Amino acid sequence: MRDLLLAGLMLWLVLASFRYPWVGVLGWTWVSVMNPHALSWALKTMPVAAAVGGATLLGLLLQQQQRKNFFLCRENAVLMLFMLWMCITLPFSIFLDASLPMWDRVMKIDLMILVSMVLLYSRRHTILLVWVLVGSIAFYGVKGGLFTIATGGNYRVWGPENTFIEGNNEMALALIMVIPLMRFLQQTLSGRWARHAMTASMLLCAAAALGSHSRGALLAIAAMALVMWWRGKNKLMGALVMVLISVAVLSLMSDEWWERMNTIRSYQEDASANGRINAWWMAFNLAKDRFFGGGYYIWTGAVFAVYAPVPDDPHAAHSIYFQVLGEQGFVGLFLFLLMWLFVWQSANYLRREGPKQPQTRWLADLGSMCQVSLAGYAVGGAFLSLSYYDLPYYIMVVVVIGRRWIERKEWLNEKEEALVNWPAFLRPARKRIKGAGA
Repeated sequence: MRDLLLAGLMLWLVLASFRYPWVGVLGWTWVSVMNPHALSWALKTMPVAAAVGGATLLGLLLQQQQRKNFFLCRENAVLMLFMLWMCITLPFSIFLDASLPMWDRVMKIDLMILVSMVLLYSRRHTILLVWVLVGSIAFYGVKGGLFTIATGGNYRVWGPENTFIEGNNEMALALIMVIPLMRFLQQTLSGRWARHAMTASMLLCAAAALGSHSRGALLAIAAMALVMWWRGKNKLMGALVMVLISVAVLSLMSDEWWERMNTIRSYQEDASANGRINAWWMAFNLAKDRFFGGGYYIWTGAVFAVYAPVPDDPHAAHSIYFQVLGEQGFVGLFLFLLMWLFVWQSANYLRREGPKQPQTRWLADLGSMCQVSLAGYAVGGAFLSLSYYDLPYYIMVVVVIGRRWIERKEWLNEKEEALVNWPAFLRPARKRIKGAGA
């Protein structure tokens, strides 16, 4: 039955994408971030993402009456430069044949990110995109949180197989990044029970992130909580609430979890931590020796034997920064960091400019929560290999659309959509949409 429901939904998405390409963007996002077909027996090996993405691109070309925003901003300009650089470096890969599949995957993801910026433009599009992102990851977070509570944190929470977030560390970072987005959605909800349900979901996602036994996740949660506390109006009350929540959640964790977290202070004695440091030095040495980097498939014994301080201890990058450095060189790392710096500044622009107009106040909340999410990515990503994962790039899409909405005064051109047609739990609070567009 589950396979039939998923197959029917996928077929509908493909057909709808021809007529309404923006629906295809949301469908692609759902398929790419959540990988729902991985939960099916029949669809697990089928090219579902390719079907939805292809239909969306055809719809983009064929549906002339659909509104499209072909524009250039600093974020997508740097992203395109980063894509161009990855194309330039590809022929110089140490293992070209092995690098091609990853290059193909990254190019498809980044292309759809650019398409998203073209097809999504309204308030409704933005909020729906955030809902898709939250739903895609919170599905695993709620399940993982219940599992963590039921088992007392004795077992690790893992992500879906054969995806970017398959590992416990990667799953934890994805959960951490969506918690601020859940908070933004909670601020738009009008129903009391809907807000309570969102609070419960956020707590379960936090429990799942801790239940992954990821030390990087613990540091990312701490960084995210610090930013949220700093942004809060009542800092004393905010601190008390965070302490109470922390005590409640941490009290559920097992002795094994505490022993693993304590290795943060004694990382010199931990084999996993030493392996990561060895991988970081390998990436740095390789980038110094090879201007174009080593390509996507460099975390192997053969490469470590040449560039690592400990040649016989190969590890994955376990860092978005050193992953890009080793694979794309110093130029690639510069473009990567510049892109996220611009995204952070644009999110800050939303925080600053959003409150100036009643119609744009919702963007102040969005910009603030996107910055909190990016803070989690910046800190947690320092210990995880998620440089090319879709989720942070879609946060960039949300920020870019929001800034464009303010700068072009889109609310003056949009009529207030019939929000009564939205499901009740998705309707933004009336006080926040009075006089606003979609």
